[in-house]
Amino acid sequence: MQPTAPAPLPAQRFPRWLRLFEPSPALAAPMTDPAAIRQSYRWWQRRILFSTLIGYATFYFVRKNLSVAMPIMEQALGISKSKLGLFITLHELLYGVSKFANGVFGDRCNARVFMVVGLVASAVMNVLFGLGSAVVTLGVVWMLNGWFQGMGFPPCARLMNHWFAPKEYATKMSIWNISHSLGAGLILVLCGFVLVPLHWRLCFLVPAAIALVCALYLWFTLPDTPPSVGLPEVEGTRNELPAPESSAEFRAILMQAVFRNKSIWLISVANFFVYILRHAVLDWGPTLLYEAKHLSIGNASLMVAGFEAAGAMGALLAGWLTDRLFGGRPMRVGLFYMVLAGVSLLLFWKVAGESRLWNILLLCAAGFFIYGPQCLIGIAAAKLATKRAAATAVGLTGFFGYLSTVLSGVGLGALVQCRGWDAGFTALLIVAAIGTLLFAVAWGAKADGYTS
Repeated sequence: MQPTAPAPLPAQRFPRWLRLFEPSPALAAPMTDPAAIRQSYRWWQRRILFSTLIGYATFYFVRKNLSVAMPIMEQALGISKSKLGLFITLHELLYGVSKFANGVFGDRCNARVFMVVGLVASAVMNVLFGLGSAVVTLGVVWMLNGWFQGMGFPPCARLMNHWFAPKEYATKMSIWNISHSLGAGLILVLCGFVLVPLHWRLCFLVPAAIALVCALYLWFTLPDTPPSVGLPEVEGTRNELPAPESSAEFRAILMQAVFRNKSIWLISVANFFVYILRHAVLDWGPTLLYEAKHLSIGNASLMVAGFEAAGAMGALLAGWLTDRLFGGRPMRVGLFYMVLAGVSLLLFWKVAGESRLWNILLLCAAGFFIYGPQCLIGIAAAKLATKRAAATAVGLTGFFGYLSTVLSGVGLGALVQCRGWDAGFTALLIVAAIGTLLFAVAWGAKADGYTS
């Protein structure tokens, strides 16, 4: 790390009522000893990678708990699949909007404060949901939870882009991406085996308590940018470009780096189809296995947790392949993954039958190949936009991803209710084919928005 002096952040960039979110200022006396800088960087990078991984996994505790509770809520509260699907769709749509809006805001915010506030607010929404019974009330609360969930990823994108060099970014980001599978897998097991047998409401109250504890942990472990702790900017990330001094300059940066970048728009549309596959299994998996494969809620939840665990392994391999074998071109790796994801879903539908062994093997294979593209799209977007607009770019791809819940939530729920699960699988295979085609079109895109 070269000890370059960080540019001071402009004062009073936020109105008074948002002053809490202002970025941490650079230390007046930054480190200058190269050995101390290298040692401090290694320490902070390990801490940031671990804390953001655990923090974002905990966001899933207070978001993906609904999928396990849905079959029981359907019976206990008399809520139809269409209405439960509407819960999912409205929640995820608002989450997508929030992820984009908070991405724009998050590029200029203190990452630690932003992430903690979002996690606390989401925990409060889970408490309210766990205590409610009226359909309208539950729907409104879960929608609000979707908004606060959108405050989880932008600070992680900001931290990862500020603290890790481009040459190692795909590998480190694929490690961080384990947070998705870790959080979703653990909450499925916790709710399916421990909480649902006691009472479905505990699926929301217990994760909320865990999230509050994690928020306290994040408050004491996360920093903001390297200059805020006396370190220079990480090598290879356009240090020569100063922080934007005004809102107009910041908007100009976003237009150039994100909104006029054709590659980012292309991978955003591709993300729409990747997320249909991901959410179809994650949100409807327990219900599918419970109804169509005749498994208990506990065993169904464990199988979907296996889908998540395999997804983590797939994402790790995808990041490694991108950095080591494909020269930083994640969409090329994603193309092969998408083809195999479609094959896995086809075999799960037509070959697995009610065999527990084949169901778990093929569901895990689907997770392995679906989570690779899901991880790679975020990597590509962040690197194309550079660290100055990474959260915005990832927010845009995330918006398209969660816009997909119009189809994977209420759309799939209504289709299955009217035509059965065979019609649902046919639709998912069509989605996989379209997604594969988009990855093929993006074959030449390279995430090289950094200086070498």
